[in-house]
Amino acid sequence: GATLSPTIKVGISVSRSGQFQTQGRQALAGIRAWAADLNRADGLAVADRPSSPTPVSVVYYDDASRVDGAIRATRRLIEEDRVDLLFGPYSSGLARAAAEVAGEHDRLLWNQGGASDNIYQPGRRTVGILTPASEYLAALPGLVRQAAPAARTFAIVRCSVGVFPRQVSGGLEREALALGFEKTLHHEYLPDITDFSDVLDLVERAKPDLLLAVGRIRHDLALAGQLAQRRRSASSMGGRMPGVAAVVAAPIEQFRDALGDDVAGFIGPSQWEPPAEGPDAAAYSPDYGSFYGPGAAQVMTSLRRESQATGNLAVDYPMAQAYAAGLVAQRCVTEAGTLADSALWEAAAGLDFSTFYGRFRIDPESGRQVGRSVVLIQWQQGRKAIIWPPEQRRATLTLG
Repeated sequence: GATLSPTIKVGISVSRSGQFQTQGRQALAGIRAWAADLNRADGLAVADRPSSPTPVSVVYYDDASRVDGAIRATRRLIEEDRVDLLFGPYSSGLARAAAEVAGEHDRLLWNQGGASDNIYQPGRRTVGILTPASEYLAALPGLVRQAAPAARTFAIVRCSVGVFPRQVSGGLEREALALGFEKTLHHEYLPDITDFSDVLDLVERAKPDLLLAVGRIRHDLALAGQLAQRRRSASSMGGRMPGVAAVVAAPIEQFRDALGDDVAGFIGPSQWEPPAEGPDAAAYSPDYGSFYGPGAAQVMTSLRRESQATGNLAVDYPMAQAYAAGLVAQRCVTEAGTLADSALWEAAAGLDFSTFYGRFRIDPESGRQVGRSVVLIQWQQGRKAIIWPPEQRRATLTLG
C-alpha cells in the first residue's frame, strides 16, 4: 500500500507581505503554536494510522495579501504538498478565494481567518471558526438604546468595495431599523481615499447618535484618527459629533498605536479577547458542551512563546483564532479517527463543544459558525473594556 508520510502536513496560505502582513504573521504564529503544543504531547492521534500519534508539520506560502496569491498558495498546498489539513488565510477576500480552490479540488477548508457570510457556499466543505460578519455589530443598537433611551439616529460610512464592509453594516442596519432607529446617512467611499474631511463633514451634518465606520484596516485607522481630532475641536466649539462611534478595527493593537490617547470611547467587534488577569480572571469560562483543549491562560503562554520566537508580534485575535482552528481540526480528527475530508466534515457538522475560544457549532449544511458571538469592546481609561456579551461584560457602554 501507499507509504504514509512520517508527519501530518498542515498547510496554510499566509500574508507575510502586503496589507494584511501583521494579521497574516499572527495567524501563522497561532497555527505554529498549536502544532508545537501538539508535538510536545507526541503529536496527533489518528485511529486509522498505525504509527499514531504522529507529529504535525506546518507548510505555508506567502500570498502577499492578494487574491491571486491565495489561489496559487492554496493550489500548491493541495496539488504539490498534498497537505492532510488545509487552513485558509486571514481576510475574507483571500479566504473566499482559498475556499473556491478547495472546492474545485473537493478538499475541506478550515476557515480561520475570513468572516464574510458568502465564503460558505452549498456543495463546498468549509468549516467556519469565526462569528460571521453580519453578526459583528448586531448587538450594538440595543446597547446604545439601553444607555441612551432617546437615541434614535444612525449613520453608516463604509468602503464601496468588498463584501465584508457591506455585511457588517447590513447586520447593524437590520437591528437598528428593527429597534426604530432612523438612518440619517449612508456614505460609501472609494478604496484609494486617505483624507476623510469631506466624509466627516457629512457625518457632522447628519448628527447621528450612532456612527458605524468599516473599510480596510488603513481606512478605519485614518477615519478614526480624523474623527478624534474633530471631536476635540467640536467639543471646544460646542459642536456635536456622534455619541457612539463603532469602528471595526478598534480592537486591534494597531488602532491603539495609531490613535494613542484618542482611542477613548471607540467601540469595535473582536472575535476574541484574552481573559483578564487578576481579580476578574474568572469572568469568562466557556461552559457550553464539553470543554476541549488547553485553557485560555495556557494558550496565552504558548502564543507569547511563539510571538517571541517570531519577532515579538502582538498577541492579537488573529493568533488566537488560528490556534482555535487547529484545536477544532484536532478534535474532529479524534472524533472521525481518520484524516479523510468527508469523515472530518461529518464530524465537524455534528459536534458541539467549547474551546478557550468559545463555543464551536456549525450549520451542518453550509459550515457557517452559529455557536458563538463576537465580543464588543470599548476603549475606556486607556484599555479595552468588554461591553458585550452579558456573560463576559466587564463595563457598560459610555457615551461620548
